[in-house]
Amino acid sequence: MTQPKAVLIGPPGSGKSTVGAALAERLGVTLRDTDSDVEAAAGRPISEIFIDDGEERFRELERAAVRAALAEHDGVVALGGGAVLAAETQELLAGHTVVYLKVGLSEAVKRVGLATARPLLVLNPRSQLRRLLNERLPIYERLGTLHVDTEGRAPEEIVEQIVKEIP
Repeated sequence: MTQPKAVLIGPPGSGKSTVGAALAERLGVTLRDTDSDVEAAAGRPISEIFIDDGEERFRELERAAVRAALAEHDGVVALGGGAVLAAETQELLAGHTVVYLKVGLSEAVKRVGLATARPLLVLNPRSQLRRLLNERLPIYERLGTLHVDTEGRAPEEIVEQIVKEIP
């Protein structure tokens, strides 16, 4: 059975893409980003999917991308920040090494930036990011089999911790 070495979860700005790429390189595997999979399947950027088809359609595509990645990929998988909201995704993550990349609001805002193309952060990004963090934090904490603080740490440091702690 194919299974990812690690699945990265966390809010926008937690470093899933950056840390995911560095972790995959360190482990000698590839990174599969489910947001990229959604864009490839739809043939357009996520922001356009939100505008043209709505968040519900995006979440449908996202669930399919997560399902496929968890079943097919044996490297590192980075999930979109909101993917964990789906009950189906939460169930699919059981039995996987799920790395929750923790980040505080101030650091996330610095990393994401206030002029962002992220569809859920368009109006008042700081307030929206705070709301997302509050809503999703309990889910991230529950699903993460490994919790890694990313505040003020270089990607290499974070990767080193993950490599030491994953089974």
